Amino acid sequence: MKTTDLTRGDVSRKLILFSLPMIAGNLIQQCYNIADTLVVGRVIGPGALAAVGSAYTLMTLLNSIIIGLCMGGSVVLSGLFGAGRIREFRTALFNSFWFTFAVALLVNVLAAVFLRPLLRLLNIEGAVLQDSLVYLSVILAGMVFTFLYNFYSNALRSIGNTMVPLVFLGAAAIMNIVLDVVFTMPLHMGIAGAAWATVLSQAASAVGLMFYFYRKAGNFLPRRENRTISKNHLRSIVSNSLLTGIQQSVMNTGILMIQGLVNSFGVTVMAAFAAAVKIDAFAYMPAQDFGNAFAVYVAQNRGAEREDRIREGLRSAVKISGLFCMAASGLVALFAEPLMTLFVGSAQTKIVQVGVSYLRSEGLCYVGIGLLFLLYAYFRGMDATHMSIVLTVISLGLRVVLSYALAPAYGYQMIWWSIPIGWLIADGVGFLCVRRKNRVF
Repeated sequence: MKTTDLTRGDVSRKLILFSLPMIAGNLIQQCYNIADTLVVGRVIGPGALAAVGSAYTLMTLLNSIIIGLCMGGSVVLSGLFGAGRIREFRTALFNSFWFTFAVALLVNVLAAVFLRPLLRLLNIEGAVLQDSLVYLSVILAGMVFTFLYNFYSNALRSIGNTMVPLVFLGAAAIMNIVLDVVFTMPLHMGIAGAAWATVLSQAASAVGLMFYFYRKAGNFLPRRENRTISKNHLRSIVSNSLLTGIQQSVMNTGILMIQGLVNSFGVTVMAAFAAAVKIDAFAYMPAQDFGNAFAVYVAQNRGAEREDRIREGLRSAVKISGLFCMAASGLVALFAEPLMTLFVGSAQTKIVQVGVSYLRSEGLCYVGIGLLFLLYAYFRGMDATHMSIVLTVISLGLRVVLSYALAPAYGYQMIWWSIPIGWLIADGVGFLCVRRKNRVF
């Protein structure tokens, strides 16, 4: 099985080649949600689209906690791989799996128990509430597959293999789209059919990736002597995983609060926001995945004690991410209207107009979120995940405060503009910290 040593070779080339499969994989993963949104919006209608949009926000929060836990553990694994400490890698992998599984299970159970109150906190009522409950009940039933896929994909990425998770995810995306159409049209399963299509596709990718890891990554699998609790490794895994999980949950709790405010403006704004956020996520997702790849790069080089490559890597990463985000902003602003009509149809004029206003305000500032993803990755890779939480609180805190202070008086457009303001101020704080400690720039 191919692995990648990020402590040697041309920095920019290594970063780009290592990140490309991760970028492609997450773009494909967005197809899960986009397929649901397209089918629901076109086949079932705006009310169901609003329900999926609201459910998606809560689903993202739950997924982000699990993903954050897996990412935090992979930082420890990346450092051990970079240092060539394979025996310790196996022990850490064993400890990481069972700790992450236990926390993910607890989160899943709590979410199932408190699902209805959580949705009511988002100002979701009536038929939209019922549809959201149906959709999320199915999604929660398949959360174990979300854990398995993300754990094994992050374990592979920690040793420099980003291509295999891409292959399994691509197959699952095709399966998801086919099942979406079959379940919601010929079988008339409605919004539950869209949810089941996602769960079954995730299950296929998770089980396939798990079997691949056990068959092909034998040198990294825990052996009998590694299947024990290691206080040192567990302490590091718990610290990184919990802090990364907290960062992800803080980020998405802020987004949930924004969703609640958006919902107060009615179904039209809810539906527009649901579609625009999907476009948004698709547009800047490559920058997020480039950041996640950069975290592995930093962690491997920290393990190998290559501080010179970390500094050089950060300079290169800022240039690459900045250029991409500026190009993405230009394309989204230019094609905002046709992109919106993909989800709701040209006849839904008001929904399209609201979505376009979002994409041509917040969407012009993707460079802010691109740099923020790099800062999160840098601090995570440097074993300073607490700084990622600080930046997340600054970014989300400003977004929530400005939105709730201004939107009730001046309209929902103030929600759109509060988002990049939070990004840019958090960027400024993050780069000041980097410059003060490491003199990178």
